[in-house]
Amino acid sequence: MIEALTHAVLGWMQQHQAWAPPVVFVLAFGESLALISLLLPATVILIAASGLIGAAGLPFWPIWAAAVAGAAIGDAVSYWLAYHFQESIGRMWPLSRHPDLLPRGHEFFRRWGAGSVFLGRFFGPLRAVVPLVAGICGMSQIPFQIANIASALVWATGILAPGVFGVRWLL
Repeated sequence: MIEALTHAVLGWMQQHQAWAPPVVFVLAFGESLALISLLLPATVILIAASGLIGAAGLPFWPIWAAAVAGAAIGDAVSYWLAYHFQESIGRMWPLSRHPDLLPRGHEFFRRWGAGSVFLGRFFGPLRAVVPLVAGICGMSQIPFQIANIASALVWATGILAPGVFGVRWLL
């Protein structure tokens, strides 16, 4: 199923290259939004798309900016949801199907503090949970957003640059 979804998205992007930035924004947003990231294999699609972007010669910076914005906004929305719904967010689907995620996120947050927001973006399921825990714990907005945006910048570069510049280097 993941392979079929990846091929469908990549095929569509190849035929509609002007839509690459909005598609990348939606994928990065979905990958960072707590309730959707557990269901959407966006990292796989974005890595594959980066090679397509490089092979098609699409401009890197607008697509990169879309990935940064999508990732940062996804985490910000997750933080806001948890700040307002607190612990009850763990009872919402699909989090309710993964009862171990929030406690793991709490432990990670307790250990690393504000740095957990930055680090969590790079560790699979924690990516979906750390912004929630930051919101539940009432982390202040400014340190959260600094870590959120900084990690989104690094994450987008790490996801897109190797495929884009690797393919261009090979061609």
